[in-house]
Amino acid sequence: MVIGAGISGLACALRLHELGADVRVIEAADRVGGIVSTVRQDGFLFESGPQSFLLTPDLRALIRAAEMESEVVEANSQMPRYILRDGKLRLAPMSPPALLTTSLLSVASKMRVFSEPFRRSQPAPGPDESFADFVRRKFGTEILEYLAGPFISGIFAGDPEKLSVRSAFPTMAQWEAEYGSVIRGAMKSRGNGGPARSKLASLNEGVGKLMEGIAARLGNRIATAVAAKSVERKTPREWMIHCSSASPREPLSARAIVLAVPAYECAKIVATLGSERLGATLAGIPYAPVAVAAQAYRREHVGHTLEGFGFLVPRGSKRRTLGVIWNSSLFPGRCPPGTVLLTSFLGGATDPDLVYLDEMQIAAQIQEDVGELLQITHPPIAQHIWRHQKALPQYNLGHAQRMDAVRSGLSDFPGIFVAGNYLDGPSLGACASQAFRTANAAVEYLSR
Repeated sequence: MVIGAGISGLACALRLHELGADVRVIEAADRVGGIVSTVRQDGFLFESGPQSFLLTPDLRALIRAAEMESEVVEANSQMPRYILRDGKLRLAPMSPPALLTTSLLSVASKMRVFSEPFRRSQPAPGPDESFADFVRRKFGTEILEYLAGPFISGIFAGDPEKLSVRSAFPTMAQWEAEYGSVIRGAMKSRGNGGPARSKLASLNEGVGKLMEGIAARLGNRIATAVAAKSVERKTPREWMIHCSSASPREPLSARAIVLAVPAYECAKIVATLGSERLGATLAGIPYAPVAVAAQAYRREHVGHTLEGFGFLVPRGSKRRTLGVIWNSSLFPGRCPPGTVLLTSFLGGATDPDLVYLDEMQIAAQIQEDVGELLQITHPPIAQHIWRHQKALPQYNLGHAQRMDAVRSGLSDFPGIFVAGNYLDGPSLGACASQAFRTANAAVEYLSR
């Protein structure tokens, strides 16, 4: 039994099905996908969550299993990205030559980056270090404020001062520990046949179409509008799941259960097993709130060329927008001819109150933050705004210890497994990989 039909639950269920397990999925909402969904309206394609994904090997395998390979569309990998500084959009340096010529950074910061491979450093003492402290120690404050920090906002919507470098970016911490240099470690990794860089992609009909495709493959094995409220052990090899919905009226039975729900929902369920400590650990994982605003404009009402991926906004700019993606420049078919489509992300861990603004206030904030930058002269002709109060789990200081405590706590309940974006990364690719591992572990347990 898989509880939860977001990306993690769906990926886990499909892999279990492929491995021959008799799997069922229940989902409390009336649709699958969780925060991932696509709205199609009057020729526009609006995304409520991720706008694209990195085509990792496991995510590609998931798309293949869903029989949707022909739907994949890739973005131009050379498409420029921008970062706001001093009121101007400046090219983000995505290669060593670009770093030399960028106007984003001072000469001193550039020299600090290029000299890093020739300096050897040791990891900071103690069990953990914040991402902000790590970057300042290795590269300086300017790199943190205008390069690393904005990318953190784009990935986690998080606070670099609280984010754990060992949990959020374990490879970077490992490179310093092993080579004394992040850049030297990256070069060694590539030289030793490390994984190729994944391509940025989506589906012709949007990211939400992947959720629909997986659900179609699983068919009647999925039941929506069924909320699991408690779990109890019936026998050493059987669990009972009590649901709050009218159907099914009787408890559901399962030999193994995968809890593929957010950490705070997982906490409520495991608490019913009698493990208050495990429930408290899961409930203690913080989530960042994010508002997502997809807005369509007539092409002539946006003066900027929009040639590129979009731009990120440093927190020091005092603007409440984290970044803007230029969807219609990334993938074809996102809007009718003569129009453009942009998606803005606002709030995050450093501005948690923004998500409580109403739609008109959020739209006004976007116009205030980026209207002049993009030379927007008229209101949008169509828009969808979502306010996710718990959008992304935060891999903050102490996260690794919390995950150790979760694994230790679950060892008391053989047959109970967890999957989700709070475990090994929030991206769709990371969720797919973690879900596959969970499915493999569940099948191994069932075979014993």
